[in-house]
Amino acid sequence: MTTNDHKSIVRIARDNGVSTELEPVDLGARVRELRKARNWTLEQAASQAGLARSTLSKIENGQMSPTYDALKKLATGLEISVPQLFTPPQRDQVIGRMAVTKMGEGTAHATTTYEHELLAETLTKKQMLPYRARVRSRSMEEFDGWVRHDGEEFLYVLTGVVQLFTEFYEPVEMRRGDTAYYDGSMGHNVISISDEDATILWVTSLT
Repeated sequence: MTTNDHKSIVRIARDNGVSTELEPVDLGARVRELRKARNWTLEQAASQAGLARSTLSKIENGQMSPTYDALKKLATGLEISVPQLFTPPQRDQVIGRMAVTKMGEGTAHATTTYEHELLAETLTKKQMLPYRARVRSRSMEEFDGWVRHDGEEFLYVLTGVVQLFTEFYEPVEMRRGDTAYYDGSMGHNVISISDEDATILWVTSLT
């Protein structure tokens, strides 16, 4: 797969989304939204965060500005990071959405070195691009240089034996069940070293 081949795979998912612009966040409304998304009462959320119910109520209603210590307690109680308290959800975000792709029903996208099957295609605005790949390449000479792209990538070997080549590490032989997580901007390529074409699961971040 050439660099352009791989970027085209990532672009397929990105084209389904929209560019986002950060907007000022109403902290009180954000905290209330996060609490209700967990189906927590004020008492439950306050207990989780180690705050008084009256304090949480005032925060949600914009009647007080919480200290950083209170923000940390809120974030810990809601099991998120402090910055996430000020990060608005994307428009039209649906909580609890799901997509199921049955074996062989993903969208096929063949390249010179791989046969990809794009998964979860019905979901838009994804943060990850999952796809199953049949590895046809048998040598590095089949690639037009290193593959590089934004984001991070996770690789899981499903069948066969592959060799993962990366720009800064020695080649690694990987068998069924082996995994690798790496920086997508680091040059990388995968070949099959088994008699049959190997199959792998790839998950690429789109952020």
